[in-house]
Amino acid sequence: MNTMERFAIAGGSALLPSGFQDDVVITVDHGLIVEIGSEVRGAPVIDASGLRVLPGIIDLHGDAFERQIMPRPGVHFDLQLALAETDRQLVANGISTAFHGVTFSWETGLRSRETLVRLMAAMEAAADHLSCDARLHLRHETYNLDGEDEVLGWLAEGRIALLAFNDHTADILRKLSQPKDAMTVLQRTGLSAEALQALAERVAARHDDVPGSIRRLAAAASASGVPMASHDDPSPEVRAWYQSIGCGISEFPKTRETATLARQYGNPVVFGAPNVVRGGSHLNNAVSASVMARAGLCTVLTSDYYYPAMLPAAFRLSEDGVCDLPTAWAMVSSNAADAAGLNDRGRLAEGLRADIVLVRTPAGRPPSVAAHFIGGHLAFAAKGAPRLRSPAMAALEVL
Repeated sequence: MNTMERFAIAGGSALLPSGFQDDVVITVDHGLIVEIGSEVRGAPVIDASGLRVLPGIIDLHGDAFERQIMPRPGVHFDLQLALAETDRQLVANGISTAFHGVTFSWETGLRSRETLVRLMAAMEAAADHLSCDARLHLRHETYNLDGEDEVLGWLAEGRIALLAFNDHTADILRKLSQPKDAMTVLQRTGLSAEALQALAERVAARHDDVPGSIRRLAAAASASGVPMASHDDPSPEVRAWYQSIGCGISEFPKTRETATLARQYGNPVVFGAPNVVRGGSHLNNAVSASVMARAGLCTVLTSDYYYPAMLPAAFRLSEDGVCDLPTAWAMVSSNAADAAGLNDRGRLAEGLRADIVLVRTPAGRPPSVAAHFIGGHLAFAAKGAPRLRSPAMAALEVL
């Protein structure tokens, strides 16, 4: 990754907090946006003519990295290799900040404690070697009561950036009764159907202890300043309960009524970008993200299980007339930053991190990243990306 202490981006159509502005000059110095104006002041210039100049994407929930760890059932790869490959996917798709959604379940295998602990250590060891700002989104299974003390410790140590409360226990039991659905769960756990059934039933039997555990974890997260999300809220009543304990993000609510209540609370409401790009959810019983966005009931889009979806999803919302592009881009940038409490990014504004994506919008083709700067560093450049105008900086020119 190349480093340029001071440079300017000029000539493109830049999305500022006030809207798109043409031919604006954005000056970056030591990783920060230091000036937005109309003149170049002695800095090498990147000519962004014909490109959209956008704030870097912030992905609050992405678990596609699991396919780098285990690309086929039972086939595992080195975590550092998996994280490095994931990093390349992220930056090539305009994602500057990624919250890796790592599940801490009572399951064995891919979503077990052992995998989580190894992945946390690997993420921390890799931090200085990755381009994207990767953070831990701990997806805590609420029936994983034996893991509560460790999560409390990790919160106190500042190792968790976002805490989500998941409850997939009943869903796993349902899937085990349907051979086709059971296969995915069995493959990731490595257990036989009989062994997983017995384990799930033992876990489910402790349901009376779950609400108290959630309350204790929520109190600890609040004390540590860690934002919280409730995942797959099935009803307004469930969202109201989570709201009462300080959990202020509704992630993938199951019904329109639930999303409506969440917005009445002022909650960020999260849906998946793949839902938008595909024209609907891969789950038959899930609501349409585009429909929710049109109704003002979706404020944040995430990659969910497919990193390349975030960039085209924002443009798709605009092209379909769901909302204008600034509103759509906020769903993958400023709204996500606000939800995560990141006040140093998500917008092109003076004093903020220089997380900047230059985007091509060719007719008849999906939008794509021409160049991507993260904290002022060149993280990605595509073939034919803009070059620096200054001959003195030729060594740093984008190929």
